[in-house]
Order: sequence, then C-alpha cells, then structure tokens
Amino acid sequence: MIYSGSAISVAAVGNGIAELKLDLSGESVNKLNQTTLQEFDAATQAIAKDASVKGVIVTSGKAVFIVGADITEFGGMFAKGEESIAANVLEVDRMFSRFEDLPVPTVAAINGICLGGGTELALSCDYRVMSTAAKMGVPEVKLGIFPGFGGTVRLPRIIGVDNAVEWIATGSDKRPDDALKDGAVDAVVAPEKLRDAALALVGQCIAGKLDWKAKRAEKLAPLKLNATEQLMAFTSSMAVVGGKAGPNYPAPMLALKNMQMGATLGRDAALEIEAKHFAKAAVTPQAEALIGLFLADQAVKKISGSWAKKATREIRQAAVLGAGIMGGGIAYQSAVKGTPIVMKDIREEALALGMGEAGKLLSKQVEKGRIKLAAVTETLGRIRPTLNYGDFGGVDIVIEAVVENPKVKKAVFAEVEGLLREDTIIASNTSTISITSLAAGLKRPQNFVGMHFFNPVHMMPLVEVIRGAKSSDAAIATTVALAQKMGKTPIVVNDCPGFLVNRVLFPYFAGFHMLLRDGADFQAVDKAMERFGWPMGPAYLMDVVGMDTAVHAAEVMAEGFPDRMRPDFKGTTPVLVEAGRLGQKNGKGYYVYAPDKKGRPKKTVDPTTYELIAPVTAARREFTAEEIVARCMIPMVNEIARCLEEKIVSTPFEADMALIYGIGFPPFRGGACRYVDQTGPANFVAMCDKYASLGKLYEAPKLLRDMAASGRKFFA
Repeated sequence: MIYSGSAISVAAVGNGIAELKLDLSGESVNKLNQTTLQEFDAATQAIAKDASVKGVIVTSGKAVFIVGADITEFGGMFAKGEESIAANVLEVDRMFSRFEDLPVPTVAAINGICLGGGTELALSCDYRVMSTAAKMGVPEVKLGIFPGFGGTVRLPRIIGVDNAVEWIATGSDKRPDDALKDGAVDAVVAPEKLRDAALALVGQCIAGKLDWKAKRAEKLAPLKLNATEQLMAFTSSMAVVGGKAGPNYPAPMLALKNMQMGATLGRDAALEIEAKHFAKAAVTPQAEALIGLFLADQAVKKISGSWAKKATREIRQAAVLGAGIMGGGIAYQSAVKGTPIVMKDIREEALALGMGEAGKLLSKQVEKGRIKLAAVTETLGRIRPTLNYGDFGGVDIVIEAVVENPKVKKAVFAEVEGLLREDTIIASNTSTISITSLAAGLKRPQNFVGMHFFNPVHMMPLVEVIRGAKSSDAAIATTVALAQKMGKTPIVVNDCPGFLVNRVLFPYFAGFHMLLRDGADFQAVDKAMERFGWPMGPAYLMDVVGMDTAVHAAEVMAEGFPDRMRPDFKGTTPVLVEAGRLGQKNGKGYYVYAPDKKGRPKKTVDPTTYELIAPVTAARREFTAEEIVARCMIPMVNEIARCLEEKIVSTPFEADMALIYGIGFPPFRGGACRYVDQTGPANFVAMCDKYASLGKLYEAPKLLRDMAASGRKFFA
C-alpha cells in the first residue's frame, strides 16, 4: 500500500500502475471535504516519492465518483471574507496542481455522478474515461458561485471557450455522449469495462503510444487564441450570458470576466485570478441565499424522509376523484412514477379530457428524448378511467380533486368512504379549505389528510401534506411516502385555512390590492415585483391562477382570518370578475391574452382594464419600487412568521422551501425567512412600523419583534 487514509487509498496494481481510490469512510458518497482534500494531497506526495509508479488511475469505491465539495463547510469558510476565501481556494488549487504535475500520466475513471469539485479534480488528470452510467458537470452557479478549484482555467483549455462558457454559465449536468462530443472526456465505455479501460489507457501512455506530456502542456499554457479571437469569443458570450443571468445572478458574469482575464496567462497565474473572482462571488448575498437554499432543501428532504420511514405500508394502488386539470395531472404523475391509479369522474368527456392531457404530456417527453415511445402505452395503461366506484374496494388511497366547494367535497367523501377498506386513506387536494372541517362527519377521520398539489402538477415540485385535528401519524407518513414516490417534495403542515402557501400568498395579494386602491398602476407593481425577482407580478399571477379562483380563495381566507384578511374596501379583482374577466382561462383579466407562435398565451395591456377598475381606485400616482416591494412583501413575511409562531410549519427551512417550490419565491433571495435575515430583523420590523397604519397585515408579529430585540436570526 502506497498510501492509506479514511477517504483515499493508493495501491500498486501491477505494471507500474498505482490506483488512487476515493472512498470516504462513513459516507454514502464521496465529497471534497477537508479530510478528502488533505488526504488527496498526502496521497499525491506519497505517489511522487515512489519511484516504482509509472502511471496512476483515479477510481471510486462508491457508486459515485465525487458529488462535489462539502457545502456544509461553505458557511464558515465564506464568513471569513474575500482574502481568506481566496487563500483557501488557492491552497486547494495547489493540491490539484501538484497532482497534475506528477511526473507520470494520470487517468480518471468516472463511474457515476461527478460534479463541481469532482469534475475539477478529474480535469487535473491527463485523461478521463467515463462510464455510460455517469454524468458530470460544474453546477456551482446554482449556488451563486462558480468553479473555483481550477474549473474556469482548465475547462476552456480542454474543451474550448464556447463549450466552457456553456458548461459553467448554465451549470447543467452532462451525459457521457455530450461530455465526449465536447472533449471533456476521452472515452466512454460500459460500467463494467471502465476500470480496464482506464488501465489500458494509462498503459498506452507508459508505453509511449500516447503523448500525455503534450496533452498536459495544453492545460498549463495560455489559451490558444489570438487577441482578436479572444475578444470575439468572450464579448459574444458575455452578451448572451448577461442577458440570461440578469442583475440578480452575478456569478456567471464574474466567471466569464475571470476566464477572460486568465486566458492570456499560464495555469498558476490564471488560478490566482480565478481565486480572487471566486471570492467576490462567494461573499455576495445571492451566494449566501442560494447556498442556504441548498441546505434548506437537504433539511426538508431529511424531514420528509424521516416521515416516510414511519409509513406502515406502501401505496400500491391509488385513485383520484375528478378528471379535471388537477385530477388528470395527479393521475399522470402517479402513473408516470409507477403507481397505478383509477381516475373517476361523472362525465365521459371529462375522462377523455384527462386521458388526452396525460397523452400530451407523455408525447412531449418522447419529443424531448426523455422516454421511449413504448413507455407511453405502458404509462397510460396505469391510468384506469371509470364512471363508477366499482374498483375502489382495492385502492390504498383516494385523492379527491373535485371543485373547491366544501359541500360538494363532503358529499363525495360520504359517498366514497363506505366503499373503501378500513385502512384506505382519503386525501383532499383542497387548496384552502380546513382539513379538520372537511373531516367532520367521516367515520374514520384518522385516515383523512390533505394532499395539496400545485398546478401544473407535473411541473410543480411541492406537495403540502396537511394534518387535520384527527389525522393519524400513519396516514400522514404513508401520504408523505406516496408524494416522494410521485417525485414531489412533501412538506407536512398543520391545518388552518389556506394551510401554509395560500395562507401567506393572499396577504401578498392584499398588499397588491391596497396599492391599487391607493392609486398604483398594476403594470408598475408587476414590473417592480418582477425586478425584485418574482417570475411574474401579482396582477399577472392573478390572471394565471384564475381571477374567480382567487376571489373564492380570498373569501375563504377572509372568513378564517377576519381580523386582517377581510378587506374594508372593494378590490380590483372582484370588479374584474364581475365584468366576466377570469384571466388566462377566458383570455381577459388584468391583461388580455392571445396565442403566440407556439400557442402559448401572450399578454398585452388592455385600456378597458383601467376603465373597469377606476371606480375602486384612487387617482393614479407613482410609487417608488422600494415602496411597492415593501407593501407587497411585508404582509407575506409577517404571515410566515405567524405560521411559525402557531406551528403551522415546523421550521424556517420548510417555510422557505414551500414558498420557493410552491409559488416561485425568488430563489436568489433564499425564501421569506432568509429575506428577513438578509434585511436584518430590526430593519424589517422598522419597515413594518413605517407602514403599520395600513392595518394589521403590516404589524410585525411577536416572533419578529423578539428577533429584532435580541439580534437573533432565523438561520445562524
């Protein structure tokens, strides 16, 4: 044994070849934590001292190669400031460079996931062989940073500027065929042939059949582009990347500027440039928020995983009541993830519509090359449309997705409960109605839960699993497990009108309506909120949700929380609904809609809107973007704090991820709780006090006042 540690070992495997194996003890995956990095450097030095080593292959003892850096270590490292960050990054760079400078050829055998720092380590090898089951990439921009362990230096020298920009700026994973086409790897082989292929390749290098020294030299030298070619390559890239990233995501542009500055330099000097730019990205609020978001996502998955482990049985057969947009979407999602489902409706045409929608979604997957044509028939075969309850005796869960009317829902529950086994779960897809109230009258309320999907079901990752007053742990756990099986992120919340997401969304809408009441232009509000980071402003969102749906939900919320959610004025949305304007569903709302070239609804401004809302709005006046943001965001954030106070949601992690996954809260702000932390609790409370005259929605809850007084934050 040449070297042995808890994460890395190096052993001679014959013919002068050493195998450096990555196998982090006590972990299911390999990651570049401090232990792995220190041992990698120690292993490199041990190899350098062993004169018998003529070549090295780098392999993994796990199902993955390296998933990336240990993100849990970022917080402490990034808190020390730019100078310290740059120094730490340069130290890792020197480790990788010492390995790259070994006097023998090196080959990486990429067997599974190889991301971030894993890809950068592989790039420090002379050659790379990739399994057909592997994927690689540099996804750091999704964390508000960019590859900082030599990725922006080595990638353009290996795959060219254009390809490197695309890899780094998008952060997308690359399949083996794409990695081979771009030149990031030198061969792709079947998993069982990977190690032998790596051994054969390094053997060819040792035998002098491959000029590994010339291949390595290209990574050490400046880019092979003249000044004009470099200017053209980077200028065009910056225009494209800057347009896509926008002002709220600075990391891609910092990466490009760094690459341009390092292009004329040798490896070591370019690495110093990279370290400085990486440090600038690492201290941005976007990086803090996006890294926090990643950790929040991990925390939510851990929480839901602990629930799923408590499930007493697996859902093998599901049923959905209602073949409308939601019911059809639920049926599709269940079937595509392997759980057979009965789809029941009272109208034949509704069933045909539901099956047709599932067929369209599957056809799109075929067009994109994500599934084979045979999978369409197989998936559709898992959906059984029916007009009666004949097959309901054998189902494990019934998901109700009928109209959002408590009387109708209760009638359906009373009708179906007697046809089910005693252990069958009934889950309501209601978006606002209290689960406890819907359970009244059921014989087995312990088996009744909420399972709130978001529209469109196949795209939205969140499912709220709602615990009613009598819902059992077993029913909650089993429903969470099903949501996970359906490819969703379940978050368990306690019961109240609107649950979590809609409860906090409607105060946001209330802030919007008060702005219009006071003379704001709905277009100006939309633009300000979109600049803040929302995918669409509140008026546009109302149109997408459906104006009548929003009005109905607002009435439910007003009844549940009359002290702050019952308006003392008539809002613009009810006025538009009374005029028959329901949003995108009938082509008229705040905006009017017509299909674009791809058949998608394109919005345009309609002067009639202003005429209709004039009786309930003050004379038009301008509001600053800062004021618009404050008046929309304060009610939402305050309601999140109240939900945490009341234990509707258990943790700030879950609160933030629910907003990110459920309604598109700006990811680069990390969620409502992270937004308070970055604003500063004391500053946020002061902002609440500034607008307190607008009503109770703007009064800072006790939780936020206590945080402001103590200097505490949601996230340490």
